[in-house]
Amino acid sequence: MSLNQGSSIGGTMTVADGVIADLIGYAALETFGVVGMASSNIHDGIVRMLPRRALRHGVAVEKGEEGLLIDLCVIILHGVNLVTVSKNLVDRVRFVVENYADQKVSDISVHIQGVRVP
Repeated sequence: MSLNQGSSIGGTMTVADGVIADLIGYAALETFGVVGMASSNIHDGIVRMLPRRALRHGVAVEKGEEGLLIDLCVIILHGVNLVTVSKNLVDRVRFVVENYADQKVSDISVHIQGVRVP
């Protein structure tokens, strides 16, 4: 899935899938309460926090009819309000994707894969 965006200078800009996923991963880590991205492939109930260089593996992006469909697999800091952190995460990711990549976001799903004690 390559995302194409028109340009006012008469050309075409193509945003690679990985760039969108990286933007989303970094936006997630900027959200208070999110301590890391988790692998979206949970095997035998074991959750693994991903290193910074692998942030896009905790992000799934699909192009829907009305915009991007985004799934996030995150690890949350122990003691924070899960609902508040999830809402802030959705708001932050939507802002980054719509303002930096100029892509409409249709839906964002947050999957909390684990809680980390500081």
